[in-house]
Amino acid sequence: MIADPHPTTWASLAVEAGRKDGVYILPVATQFECTGSRVASNRSMQWGEQIVKPIFESKDDLEIIYLLAKKFGFADKMFKNIKVENNLPVAEDVLREINRGSWSTGYCGQSPERIKAHMKNQHKFDLVTMRAPKDDPEVGGDYYGLPWPCWGSPEVKHPGSPLLYNNNLHVMDGGGAFRPRFGIEREEKLPDGTTRKVSLLADKSFSKGSEIEDGYPEFTLASLKKLGWDTDLTEAEMATIQRVNPANPDAVSWALDLSGGIQRVALKHGCVPFGNGKARMNAFGLPDPIPVHREPIYTPRVDLVEKYPTLPDAKQFRLPNIGFSVQKAAVEKGIAKQFPLILSSGRLVEYEGGGEETRTNPWLAELQQDMFIEISPADAADRGIKDGGWVWVSGAENNSRARMKALVTERVGKGVAWMPFHFGGWLGGADLRKNYPAGTDPIVLGESANTITSYGYDPATGMQEPKVTLCQIVAA
Repeated sequence: MIADPHPTTWASLAVEAGRKDGVYILPVATQFECTGSRVASNRSMQWGEQIVKPIFESKDDLEIIYLLAKKFGFADKMFKNIKVENNLPVAEDVLREINRGSWSTGYCGQSPERIKAHMKNQHKFDLVTMRAPKDDPEVGGDYYGLPWPCWGSPEVKHPGSPLLYNNNLHVMDGGGAFRPRFGIEREEKLPDGTTRKVSLLADKSFSKGSEIEDGYPEFTLASLKKLGWDTDLTEAEMATIQRVNPANPDAVSWALDLSGGIQRVALKHGCVPFGNGKARMNAFGLPDPIPVHREPIYTPRVDLVEKYPTLPDAKQFRLPNIGFSVQKAAVEKGIAKQFPLILSSGRLVEYEGGGEETRTNPWLAELQQDMFIEISPADAADRGIKDGGWVWVSGAENNSRARMKALVTERVGKGVAWMPFHFGGWLGGADLRKNYPAGTDPIVLGESANTITSYGYDPATGMQEPKVTLCQIVAA
């Protein structure tokens, strides 16, 4: 399924492959045609109002999600707490649902009312500190957009956290600590073969104003009782905690307490609800707790593979990661000799992301009209390639190849090439413009860098390797 204001490269490829079933292209409205909350890259939230009605057949993505849920038969359950008007879920109710379900992630204090108040009072926020004056009746003491994490229910009035893990501020001023999410102690093996227990909680480090002047685990009802802080809970909060776990209410944590009371009490005493732990320099639990060098799966230095191999094959996130087998096969097949250039990809100023939207803008499209690859003068001379000439770039897998223009430049060194990743609409030298719905094709089309990049996954996150591989370039 493809949902976008602009048909994507993958929509054109689906048509090229002859796909008739199982591919749906849904025209989604832009942010200017929708109402609702948005999160910026600095973790601040904003409220956007609809400027114009959706054009043509475009729909608000909330409406699309509702219609899909209705089609599959679970809309009544998915939207039981959200009002729906003419098939469009009410954006305010959607954010309130996020608030109710996000105790453990800190998106619980940013109610639509608070965010709307920020938009109304933007002029009151300091441009450097991001904070409004504490005595303001509407947004007093808040950081603009209530940047994540914003703890507690909206009524607690947590101001948001412009900087993470800032011990120099009270938690109710945006301060915080490291989360002890890997437990409170760990067993370490010593050189003599014996073991010892090591605390993972902070050691005499705490946020300003904390009534616990040391490390501490996450808060539960049991820990509040131990501290004598359970008396700060209201009767309604305690009743909710009892309903969450009737058999053992003491085990209910700040993340499971649907009343928000445990968070409120922890904040009141200057503590972070998730606890106060140490930063980890030894990242136990990861494949390499302390980073070590490992040669890329496709490397020009095959002499280093034996000493610095990639990680063994393993199953991660329910999927097999066969990087070791791929690396071994690449060495055996002599891939580095067939594809001697290191290829990396990156971004241009003119375009954004996959480029569907920015390559449709006539002013931006004029600035960069062709997909290209940067190649050094030495490598270009060896291959008879001229600046601005057409070349074929071939990749190390699946007989992949792409046709584009050469930019001969000293910005890349000998043995290295570079291409942007914002292009699409061509495949293997063929122009796929005919595959776009009439009138929706971008002004500029070109080969996609991802057709050349090759296998590889980060074992810790499952993120693919779209940035670097080996290639060969020849004059077209």
